[in-house]
Amino acid sequence: MKLIRVKLKNFRCYKDETTVNIGDLTTLIGKNECGKSSILDALQIFFDDLTPDTDDATSSGDKSDVRIACEFTDLPATLVIDADYPTSLQDEYLLNQDAHLEICKIYDCTLKKPKSRTYALAIHPTAQGVDDLLTLKNADLKKRAHDLEVDTDGIDLRVNTQLRRCIWQSVSSLQLAPKLIPLDAESAKQIWDQLKLRLPVYALFKVDRPSTDQDEEAQDPMKAAIKEAIKQKEEDLARISAYVEQQVREIAEMTVSKLREMDPSLAGQLNPSFTPPTWANVFKVSLTGDEDIPINKRGSGVRRLILLNFFRAKAEQSASDKGSARIVYGVEEPETSQHPDNQRMLVQAFSELATQPDFQVILSTHVPVLARLLPMGTLRYIAVEPDGRRTVYEGDDETYRRVTQALGVLPDHGVRLFVGVEGPNDINFLKSISQVLSSTGEDIPDLTKLEEMGHLIFIPLGGSNLAVWTSRLQGLNIPEFHLFDLTAEPPSDSPNQPMVDEINSRPSCTACLTGKLEIENYLHSDAIKSVRGIEIAFHDFDDVPLLAAKALHEASESTKAWAELDEEDKKKKESRAKLWLNGEAVKAMTPELLTQSDPSGDVRAWLRQIAQLVGV
Repeated sequence: MKLIRVKLKNFRCYKDETTVNIGDLTTLIGKNECGKSSILDALQIFFDDLTPDTDDATSSGDKSDVRIACEFTDLPATLVIDADYPTSLQDEYLLNQDAHLEICKIYDCTLKKPKSRTYALAIHPTAQGVDDLLTLKNADLKKRAHDLEVDTDGIDLRVNTQLRRCIWQSVSSLQLAPKLIPLDAESAKQIWDQLKLRLPVYALFKVDRPSTDQDEEAQDPMKAAIKEAIKQKEEDLARISAYVEQQVREIAEMTVSKLREMDPSLAGQLNPSFTPPTWANVFKVSLTGDEDIPINKRGSGVRRLILLNFFRAKAEQSASDKGSARIVYGVEEPETSQHPDNQRMLVQAFSELATQPDFQVILSTHVPVLARLLPMGTLRYIAVEPDGRRTVYEGDDETYRRVTQALGVLPDHGVRLFVGVEGPNDINFLKSISQVLSSTGEDIPDLTKLEEMGHLIFIPLGGSNLAVWTSRLQGLNIPEFHLFDLTAEPPSDSPNQPMVDEINSRPSCTACLTGKLEIENYLHSDAIKSVRGIEIAFHDFDDVPLLAAKALHEASESTKAWAELDEEDKKKKESRAKLWLNGEAVKAMTPELLTQSDPSGDVRAWLRQIAQLVGV
């Protein structure tokens, strides 16, 4: 399941219900104390089944109604919750008005030890007699069916899902309306237990020193690796727990039975009680550095770089055919203790990680260098209104205005050029190929060095977003270079041509189309073979990432043919191929290979044009 939205109410600074949309990469921006960390902490409370403190309730709000809700897509098509009889969230009326699953946890923080309830906010039957079926046990469902004179012939009366469906179908008007459905009621708990197995893993890495046991992940990312491995085998571990519990209960019940023979009064006071293990606490692992110094004893900058490489390792691991559960990383102020060069590396690593189908990254920052390197669509500006309310702005001119006003994102006097591209993969290609050519003595600038010097800023916006940003950059009087994919084979017109013409009409601005379908078509097959061992032949208008993904799959030990994979799996493999093609394969290029793959000299022409606009 994929997280797409979080809603907070009466939680810390969020008194009124506040919604934050979550994408593959989401960046929370705002001044100190605006509530960025509260969002990250709320997600940890939600996903890790933690209990908020009494102080987590908004002081001026309803402390008995503290809410953290998460909304999900990519839902399971079926659930087996009752006697091996499949059902679905739709059939159980557990989806909201957008056909998404919305789970709401409500905490009563008036108590010394706050209690919580778990609900699904759904468009659910509210007609009398059929509005509470998910909370009823089998005997109660059969009685309800009898009271409503429902014809139950042809169904298995032992199966709750069949009983519910039969009762609902017998009613002429269910009066569907938004309703909170308790998922911790005994009957509905089976549904929640199944859904919990499919929730993403959430790993929070905080900037501050650890104040709770959970915050240790910020010091040693291996703890997050343990959580992810356990998540993937959760069903197996649940079966082990159930088996152990069964064996223990049998012995316990036999013991109580024997005790009853000797002292019935004492035996009557004893009941077998089984506490399932917390698997994450069973496994212990840590990383040590030079002279066996634990990572949590190293400098903060080193710890953060280790975190960066942990992310990179996970991104590579996810490229394997084994697959993995969806991971949501929450990272608070990743720029902390880092040199500006490392800050750029972090942004690139997070952007690459977020392109992986099974990963989402949520960052918080108030540093301009991070904000200006990220796509505008990823930014969420949290504003503190005069009355203390929080307003979340995203994806419009008001967001842009507030971000630039608060952080000074763009007014950087050292910037000589904006380079607009369609995404982070294009950035990787241009930077890597420029390094290859520059290192061999060609009159080509190293774009990485220009970026480090602050002379050049990449804007990885892509598609229609480029049109929005070009109008925003126009008034800054800084040269621009934009590169668009051709996207269509001649003689068809490229949909990007009008934007190219518009940009080229402005002073000191240059825009061009790739001469081939997209930037991966400029790679040489020998470079691809050198990094993955696969041979693919392609032309100027072939889909190179698709061909590479297919070839890599066919070369693997998978028992499934490419044609047998579903579309989602194909897209995941293609996305991974796009990542390593623009990362590893580009670095394996040589000037000679580029000359062969790009006889028209397109790539060198782009780079020389960039050098001219920067003034180097």
